[in-house]
Amino acid sequence: MAESAQRPPLGFPLPAAAWLRGYSRTDFGADLLASVIVTIMLIPQSLAYAMLAGLPPETGLYASMLPVVAYAAFGSSRVLAVGPVAVISLMTATALAEVTATHDVAWPVAAAVLAMLSGLFLVLLGLLRMGWIANFLSHSVISGFISASAIVIALGQFEHIFGVEADGKTLPVLLPALGASAARAIPEVMAIGFGAIAFLYFVRSHLGPMLRSFGMAPGLATACVRAGPVLAVVFGTLAVSWLSLAQQGVPVVGAVPAGLPALVLPRVELDLVVALLPSAILISLVGFVESISVGQSLAMRRRQRVEPDQELLGLGAANLVSGLSGGFPVTGGFSRSVVNYDAGAVTPMAGVLTAVAMAAVAAFMTPAFHDLPRAVLGAVIVVAVLPLVDFAAMGRALRHSRWDFAALALTFAGVLLLGVEIGIALGVLLSLAVHLGRSSRPHMAVVGRVPGTEHFRNVDRHAVLTAQRVLSVRVDESLWFGNVRFLEDRLGALVSERPGVTDLVLQCTAVNGVDGSAMETLERISERLDAAGVRLHLSEVKGPVMDVLRHAGIPERLTGRVFFTQHEAMRALAPDDEPGNGRAPCAGDGDGI
Repeated sequence: MAESAQRPPLGFPLPAAAWLRGYSRTDFGADLLASVIVTIMLIPQSLAYAMLAGLPPETGLYASMLPVVAYAAFGSSRVLAVGPVAVISLMTATALAEVTATHDVAWPVAAAVLAMLSGLFLVLLGLLRMGWIANFLSHSVISGFISASAIVIALGQFEHIFGVEADGKTLPVLLPALGASAARAIPEVMAIGFGAIAFLYFVRSHLGPMLRSFGMAPGLATACVRAGPVLAVVFGTLAVSWLSLAQQGVPVVGAVPAGLPALVLPRVELDLVVALLPSAILISLVGFVESISVGQSLAMRRRQRVEPDQELLGLGAANLVSGLSGGFPVTGGFSRSVVNYDAGAVTPMAGVLTAVAMAAVAAFMTPAFHDLPRAVLGAVIVVAVLPLVDFAAMGRALRHSRWDFAALALTFAGVLLLGVEIGIALGVLLSLAVHLGRSSRPHMAVVGRVPGTEHFRNVDRHAVLTAQRVLSVRVDESLWFGNVRFLEDRLGALVSERPGVTDLVLQCTAVNGVDGSAMETLERISERLDAAGVRLHLSEVKGPVMDVLRHAGIPERLTGRVFFTQHEAMRALAPDDEPGNGRAPCAGDGDGI
């Protein structure tokens, strides 16, 4: 049964109360199975993404415990798997590298402050019901950002796969560093790294079909595929331990502190907050967009609902707790959420059980990570992020809109060449500039009546009936200060081309709003047309727009009338419906309106 579409109150009662009510043993069994599968996937990812963020491996474990529980309490998705993700880890590393270069602060402390700032910003947006703010990151910008970030992340792991130091967050820095250090690559490390990549690709691409061909149940075969990264971690650790490769120069994780994280408020200084705030805001927006996209997609499959503003509170709580427990920024992960859904998770209890399992790992299993080669974690990251590179999206964007392609390409190139924050900023600025440009020059069409109907369509696209003395113009955009000058000039040009016109009807079907400048311009247009012997009328004005116009007294100051429909206007102004300017369609009847 579909969940109610009624909008729930934010924050109270807790969303967890809805799914805890009536929670059954059957639900628990399904959630437990899903948590086992997600935990198997999360253990190596949490360690790898902490390394990607430049943090000690235990921070990845910490970021996979209490934040997951906090989201289960406050989030609205039933299956979203919250925790460390690759793209946010890269953004965290970029932000921390810039801040720690100018401030005397340790990386883990700065990461905790960054998570808390991100959490506070998300909670603020949620309380203000500002989930719509993420719309400023268009699909094209996000697609270009994720693809470019995946390339940077994958290339950045080759320092671990080669066993060298080659830091860099952009291609102009990273590629020369890798090239200069390639001669110092350690053969044993390369064997482990490339062997792990080959193994993981084999597991992902061929193991499942092979096991099913041997008669294994599809569910069990899928679970074996999900366990691939854990197997790579186990095999790599055993190889290093048995062959004493750490003593031969193979970089390993080393000692990982055992135990659970303590809730500690990190040292917060004003200059550190100011330095981290822009990155925290950007990380929050990117994380929210990724999370809400995954959550809504999975919720639709079960006819459930994800509330964007409640998601802001859920993710905000998760990040606040992550900062307090020694973690770093987290969000909903695409791959883990899909696995959680496919594994049969019914409620966020699956996430709580995953957090319990991760706590057990942190408390009792960390000594097993001592000989884990960093090359294996690098391989886990490479195999996880490369599927995120979507070159086909560029082709689709180019076919759909050259401006969408330009935003995608600019973001992609900006992230690769200039860095994450600059790349996203360039894409967003171009997208906004394109939107403002389009809105400032709205599409306008002279319309006429389709014979035998009450419908009015573009005279350049359809064979329609028009009247000699009445000019009907449809404007396909809300009216605001940025486009009213264009409207005024365009109407003036149309009237000057038709000396016999005595009435102009502005069809407002697509006008969803008017501002003060637009209302003043409508009055001015009416006065200028009146001086030329032409009355200005409006038709098909939407209710909210009409309320604004009436409140400002615009209808009384127009030289014409406001008609309920365009057909009503033409019956009143041109009752004979003179077919003086009927034109054949240029692209076929029905080709647009």
